[in-house]
Amino acid sequence: MSTKGKIDSNILKNERLVKFINYVMKEWKKSLALKIMSDVFEQIKAKGHKNPEEIFERALENIMPKIEVRPKRVWGSIYQVPQEVKPKRQLALAARWILASARSKKWTVFSKYLSQELIEASEETGTAFKKKLDVYKMAEANKAFARFATHNKR
Repeated sequence: MSTKGKIDSNILKNERLVKFINYVMKEWKKSLALKIMSDVFEQIKAKGHKNPEEIFERALENIMPKIEVRPKRVWGSIYQVPQEVKPKRQLALAARWILASARSKKWTVFSKYLSQELIEASEETGTAFKKKLDVYKMAEANKAFARFATHNKR
């Protein structure tokens, strides 16, 4: 039996990877998402990286935002208030940004662009990392409104 297009069962024990595969999945086609991720890992290996799982983990860690801005209404005005991001949402945002930047490229082979984006994210470059920096800049610019994060209306 051929091992091409298969992901090692040990890798599927990685909770982040399983969640990411679910984000890759479109129209409930998980087998296609698994094939895409196995192609991505093969392409990462082909580009000279020994451990694609490590590249994947490093890419997620580099993209996961620790802080974001959320709109908060205070006395009739809406402020962009910086707040901490919970770990579950960090993973969701990182996966969403990586996939959005890979999908924004011209469509010939999606796995090629996804592997390229993961490698760039692990090296702290690329579109997804730029998106994280933009969120941090926005939070820094609105730091003065952080006092409204726990503001209760009466």
